[in-house]
Amino acid sequence: MSGPVRVELSEAETSRASRAYWNSAADDYLSEHGEFLGDDRFIWCPEGVDEESAQLLGPVRGKRVLEVGCGGAQCSRWLAGQGADVVAFDISLEQLRIARQLDARTGTAVRTVAADAVALPYQSSTFDIVCSAFGALPFVADATNALREIARTLKPGGLLVFSVTHPIRWTMPDDPTRAGLRITHSYFDRTPYVEVDDAGTPIYAEHHRTTGDWIRALTTAGFVVDDLLEPEWPAGHDLVWGGWGPDRGRLVPGTAIWSAHKA
Repeated sequence: MSGPVRVELSEAETSRASRAYWNSAADDYLSEHGEFLGDDRFIWCPEGVDEESAQLLGPVRGKRVLEVGCGGAQCSRWLAGQGADVVAFDISLEQLRIARQLDARTGTAVRTVAADAVALPYQSSTFDIVCSAFGALPFVADATNALREIARTLKPGGLLVFSVTHPIRWTMPDDPTRAGLRITHSYFDRTPYVEVDDAGTPIYAEHHRTTGDWIRALTTAGFVVDDLLEPEWPAGHDLVWGGWGPDRGRLVPGTAIWSAHKA
């Protein structure tokens, strides 16, 4: 029977599931969220944190920047508009096809490749900044290995900023209403959330890490943690996106934005 399960997956199984899901969902994802994300904006999360005002990356003009898990490359397009020398990758060829469409629509082309976050096709000490807005890192089995790859490609002292689902959200059902304000799953259960097809083949996989897990993964990979931003839900913001929405967002964090630098 198809549907969600909690089951351990290898890195290869996780990659196959992620590639399958994002290839199949690329058009629907853009149709559902494209207006909110824009074609060339840098939106960190459903709470609407916008890099233009948040400045989590600092000045980017003249900096070499890598976007991890770029999807339609909206964030990279904004970075290019700010004068960054930006490249991007995604595991999904269909997402990169969407990126090409947005390139044509905006007149800003982003250099993209198809790649997996656990094996980056870039030379060591190449980038000043690596960024990711819900891209790739929640969708790998071993975050430490992916972060090591990111660290390898960063110059010494280089900046990493990425957003993921807040770990506390994993304890709650995927229901943004007040009915979803309840604990239904152990915070300490790291078994990934997996969706399978009728044949039992994984077609979506997302991995849970506690706050402590993320700190250990970052420091083990060679990073120094600088900050953790837990965005509050903005007044008047009525967006509902999966488990995110104003009823829940006013009471508990839905997103964690990590900032770190390579030691």
